[in-house]
Amino acid sequence: MGQFFGSPNQGYNDSVVPAAQADVLEQRKFITKVFGWMTVGLAVSAIVGLLLDRNPQAVMAIGRNWILVAILQIGLAMGLGLAINRISAALATLLFLAFSASFGLTLSVVMLIFTRQSIYATFFVTAGTFGSMAAFGYVTKRDLTSVGHMAGMALWGIVIAMVVNMFMGSAQFQYLISILGVVVFVALTAYDTQKIKYMYMVGADGSEVHQKAAIMGALQLYLDFINLFMFMLQFMGQRRD
Repeated sequence: MGQFFGSPNQGYNDSVVPAAQADVLEQRKFITKVFGWMTVGLAVSAIVGLLLDRNPQAVMAIGRNWILVAILQIGLAMGLGLAINRISAALATLLFLAFSASFGLTLSVVMLIFTRQSIYATFFVTAGTFGSMAAFGYVTKRDLTSVGHMAGMALWGIVIAMVVNMFMGSAQFQYLISILGVVVFVALTAYDTQKIKYMYMVGADGSEVHQKAAIMGALQLYLDFINLFMFMLQFMGQRRD
């Protein structure tokens, strides 16, 4: 997998960059772009959520139609993933931003249910946890493929359990689901970061395929972050009276 962090160019002419170090620099540049787009996506979600928070009637309407909102979000995410090879980088970026805005609808409902203080606290804890695991996934030399596969299988189990609990309505079962959800998305954050850092090799910097790879990487990490946040909110969130 090579060395992830380069060393100074001692002994080389400034105009000549060793191939290995050039790869490291390209990798760093790409991963920075991925996290940059992920941050933009989170910002779009927050802005939409805060704007809707000023209109409680609209938020309650969103809450009553949460199934339609979920279908919209799933459709945008799956549509982007399935069509990524056939659409332009500009359209891929637009779809990613549209998906981020759609989660702002969900966030507005979350802000209606939980107190702002507990949401902010959960966000910072999530950011710290996510950042730590992303850093681990970036620097570790251990192959996390098996970890990612196990987490992926566990994720399907979580989805099935959540559907079952929609009919059971068990608070204890939901608590167990949330614990497993946190563990799964902590593992997926590290695995996805390790996988994404090699996506820079798909094309030259600035090319269409390179930009689309950055958007897909940002979408994956965005999904890891928001799911980790939502599961953590089950522990840390304080409901409004």
